[in-house]
Amino acid sequence: MSSHKTTLIFLSSILCLIACTPTASKANAGPDETPAIQTVQDKKLVKKVLDNTIVKDYPWPTESEEELAIYAAAESLDLERPLIKAFVNKMVTEHGFEAKYITDVLAQSVNKHSILKAISRPAEKSKEWFEYRPIFLTEKRINKGKEFIQTHALALQSAEDTYGVPKEVITAIIGVETFYGKITGKYKVLDALVTLGFNYPPRANFFRKELEEFFLLSREEGFDTTTVLGSYAGAMGNAQFISSSYRNWTADGDGDGKRDLWNSWPDAIHSVANYFSDHNWARKQEVITKAKLPDDLKNSFEKTKVNLKEHTIGSLQDLGVIFKTSLNRQDPALVVVMQQEKNTDYYVGFNNFYTITRYNRSPMYALAVHQLSQELSKTTINP
Repeated sequence: MSSHKTTLIFLSSILCLIACTPTASKANAGPDETPAIQTVQDKKLVKKVLDNTIVKDYPWPTESEEELAIYAAAESLDLERPLIKAFVNKMVTEHGFEAKYITDVLAQSVNKHSILKAISRPAEKSKEWFEYRPIFLTEKRINKGKEFIQTHALALQSAEDTYGVPKEVITAIIGVETFYGKITGKYKVLDALVTLGFNYPPRANFFRKELEEFFLLSREEGFDTTTVLGSYAGAMGNAQFISSSYRNWTADGDGDGKRDLWNSWPDAIHSVANYFSDHNWARKQEVITKAKLPDDLKNSFEKTKVNLKEHTIGSLQDLGVIFKTSLNRQDPALVVVMQQEKNTDYYVGFNNFYTITRYNRSPMYALAVHQLSQELSKTTINP
């Protein structure tokens, strides 16, 4: 029996177990249907099963540095390249696509050197905090965010009530990602994912997976694979979801039966909140707080390590880190280090700070989102 079939049988047994528990609703399940997964606990249990399932890596062909250099320098994609053929075969055997359709679409892609340059120098890696913060904490972005909250008050309140994520945090994400829908990306998503999936070795496996997800998403949602626009990394719409996130966490906020991150603000707003909720956002809990470190401890925290498994509030306090919080000593925490021009700022981040980093793994990004959300909570719009 294949591992795929074993997984399906195991997952089916888990679903049946869920259906028999008091937390699961059977209202939508007919006698021959799989019971609906309706609670957060149910979803997390199924996700845990899937995450722990051993799946063999796809056997991608290897390429020499010389070969890769030739392919990366070309503008068009070489469809005879073994790596391309392997991708096409994967889409056919695993997802039922026609080989001609996949090759015809790939033939329309362009290897963008500007994308390779952009991904090699993102702001999160090329700037320090004192340079990064002024990009997002501007008076214009703050004022536009307050206007956004007023304009979309009903959708924001609905999302906050449903998912427990404050309207200011949802708005700050959209404000940082797209300046409230003004900047959603100028690259064809196909070009971005092909360029990075086949010509950017540091993260090629990740972007090939996203290209796979993009084909699946386009089939499910009826997108024209060759025309959809997004960022240089393939993020799409007003919430800037990559393909896998679009498939997993986009929500139908306006109830029209579609999931549209370009033309429906309720969908974008609910999708951001849904993403946060499913990544363990804790309702009405603190995000981050300023801290003081003893001099002999500062060398131990020269750089932020975005990890909630190493420390708790209590363990940091026992080390001598000074900060205020109403959370419990056993709650997880991490030290956040931000470099100013002439000194270093220290913070202690909690579960909700970590959740923001699931949207973008940069601690600078997460702190910018948090500080922008704080500014948005002030009701007055600056002149």
